[in-house]
Amino acid sequence: MVLAVLPFSFRAPFRRPAVPQALPEKIPTSWEPTVSSDLLRSQNGERAQPSTPAPKARIPDCPLARTVEVIGHWWTLEILHEVCEGHTRFETIRRNLDTPAAVLRDRLADLAAKGLVETGDGTADAADREYRPTERGRALRPLILAMAAWGNRELAPQDRSLVVVDARTGVPVDPVVVDRLTGRRIDTTDYVFARGPQASESISARYPEIPERA
Repeated sequence: MVLAVLPFSFRAPFRRPAVPQALPEKIPTSWEPTVSSDLLRSQNGERAQPSTPAPKARIPDCPLARTVEVIGHWWTLEILHEVCEGHTRFETIRRNLDTPAAVLRDRLADLAAKGLVETGDGTADAADREYRPTERGRALRPLILAMAAWGNRELAPQDRSLVVVDARTGVPVDPVVVDRLTGRRIDTTDYVFARGPQASESISARYPEIPERA
């Protein structure tokens, strides 16, 4: 099965700011401009930092929060989609995502620090360097598949720009989540969240303890 997913990104529509009637004599020291992370560079243009930090887990032992903490920014899945699809060269990723080289280098370094991508040719020229998904990174591909299907669900087949298909037949597929042991779909009321053996007080207060049944 081959994945073809519209890169997940968000761009706010441009709105021309209103011109003030009179400029203040002094800009408050607490005021900071809101700038796209792609434009935040150091003076030498070599480094770029995100405008907002990655989210932190509010409930540390919540698996959903841990996943969001690892994924962090929207571009994590965008880059992982590229490398999982075989677009592993730095220059190819940069061109496909239309991202400044300095920004992409920082983002790839962040994903490598999280153990989601790796490179085996660190001595190669930056543009030719290859980045591959690690086992941990590839484990997020089912999430990308599910997100792609969700993004297409409200579109008529003729209105979809990218779809997931069976590589052997070309037939579009509809990803679902199933139990590995039984093969049954788990997005039904037959399956619920329950507290685990290491649940904190917060988790224990919200979710029941369901004993295993023979």
